[in-house]
Amino acid sequence: MPRDFITSHQELWVYQTAFDGAMQVFAFSQMLPERERTLLAEQMIRSSRSVCANLAEAWQKRRYRRAFVAKLNEVEAEAAETQTMACSLLVFCGYLRR
Repeated sequence: MPRDFITSHQELWVYQTAFDGAMQVFAFSQMLPERERTLLAEQMIRSSRSVCANLAEAWQKRRYRRAFVAKLNEVEAEAAETQTMACSLLVFCGYLRR
């Protein structure tokens, strides 16, 4: 019997997409040279995982509009950080091609 409502943050499309992205960031980070793994990769991994964690927290705060929106703003900021680290810097440093 199908449900008409979501019961967990893990069912959210945005969470699933963020989780998949975090796993891709981690997999790619393992291919970087050692010096980049300790600097750039660790920050990329932290920020991508933070997107998932903050989405889970936002889900828990969904009953309180202001707290929910504030947490979603944090999600957006972490996602922008991940995008900057994973895309812009890696392309600029020559590890990824456009």
